[in-house]
Amino acid sequence: MNPPLRSSTVADVIRRSASTFRDRPAVIFEDRTWSYRELDDAVSRAAAHLLHLGLMQCDRVASFGLNSDAYLIGFLACARAGLVHVPLNNQLVGRELDYLLGQSGARGILVDPALAPRLDQAPSTPDIRVPLRDADDSLLAVASTGEVPRVASRVDTEDLAQLLYTSGTTSRPKGAMMTHRALVHEYVSCIIALDLSPDDAPLHVMPLYHSAQMHVFLLPWLAVGATNTIMEKPDAAAILERMERDGHRAFFAAPTLWVSLANHPDFATRDLSALRKAYYGASIMPGPIRERIAAKLPELGWYNCFGQSEIAPLSAVLRPEEHAQRPSSAGRPVFFVEMRVVAADGSEAAPGEPGEIQYRSPQLCEGYWDEPQESAAAFEGEWFHSGDLVTLDEEGYITVVDRVKDVINTGGVIVASREIEDAIYTHPQVAEVAVIGQPDDTWIEAVTAFVVRRPNTALTQETVQSHVREQLAGFKVPKAVHFVDDLPRNASGKILKRELRR
Repeated sequence: MNPPLRSSTVADVIRRSASTFRDRPAVIFEDRTWSYRELDDAVSRAAAHLLHLGLMQCDRVASFGLNSDAYLIGFLACARAGLVHVPLNNQLVGRELDYLLGQSGARGILVDPALAPRLDQAPSTPDIRVPLRDADDSLLAVASTGEVPRVASRVDTEDLAQLLYTSGTTSRPKGAMMTHRALVHEYVSCIIALDLSPDDAPLHVMPLYHSAQMHVFLLPWLAVGATNTIMEKPDAAAILERMERDGHRAFFAAPTLWVSLANHPDFATRDLSALRKAYYGASIMPGPIRERIAAKLPELGWYNCFGQSEIAPLSAVLRPEEHAQRPSSAGRPVFFVEMRVVAADGSEAAPGEPGEIQYRSPQLCEGYWDEPQESAAAFEGEWFHSGDLVTLDEEGYITVVDRVKDVINTGGVIVASREIEDAIYTHPQVAEVAVIGQPDDTWIEAVTAFVVRRPNTALTQETVQSHVREQLAGFKVPKAVHFVDDLPRNASGKILKRELRR
């Protein structure tokens, strides 16, 4: 079936790129290279195969796999077939995995064979299981050869393309209902704000099941005709070797991975001079790490990417020329995003006054899957309520203060956990830190810090408390400091504070 005359779906993005860039390499994974035309043909074969298995338009199809070309083809095949893709964190097991499969009502699942045994422990696993790769009947095998069919689905821009489950840092994940319209608008915003170019030769290592790597980088770069290299796992030594060998010019990583790269022994010896664009987001980028990388690569441009799942997910960017003046800012809104900051009393926040950031945008989700009350609350007043606490200056730049749910009420005074984290992080013996409020009979909530020490150091609670007291008011000093080997994080690098509270 031919696409509608004015169609602009996710799958249309790839179809148009195939028409324009044809035999240019689109995707490289391990020993396989797909041209744009080959990729588009593979998507059509895979889409027809999924429909032949009995899946029907609008069915939810979960995807449970590691990074690969097959994972990308699976997502695009769902988009072309009119199926709703449900990406699953490939670290999930047991009840967490079963919850997402059951809550989404998935009728099928695309799965890497290596992960398939975990599905046996999830009662909600659908009957239609399709191996992504490494099997004769895998989606990759079907997609690789044969006649290119005409896919018998008519997909509209308002149809759902994905249930994008939120990070769940403060509560159980909710499935943001993303339409084709929302994602395609966001791709345009990304191309403009992030200066994406056909000659960037980007390297993709963060999980493709997460919206940032898939929808901020991989799909927008496919839209402009870049050659995209995908790695299965983010191994620091392998990344540095690939950057030197293949001359990648652009790279996105969570700050935790940038830290690993900068601290790796190979960082000093590898030739990384081709790298020109460095992207990060999801959490704070430590200033010393950025300075260490900049000392080796002075021409590298930094982009701070800010947003959340519900807005597809990019909403604001701090560009390279803006970092020097505003290194702690998250930037200004991208092309298709309108934002405002609302104070606790419901009025528009004054410049510099903390408030919740709210959005209007065609990039926004339609609400949360099977969560009508949560959806109504999120869109109350015809603005989307993000839950992020920020300040906005007179020139329109935002600075993230905290998640609304992560502020701490200590003795009746509201404190932002991020402010305390920033103070602790400046201690030279601190590798990582997270601050939460713990229920307390005296203080309502007691400021509580979880600290990862740097190797071969002997940091104490008293030292941390004294260090904070030198910078902040006494009521912001942690009542308790717990030393841990690492902090729980999700795929995007965000710290799971609900796990710390638990």
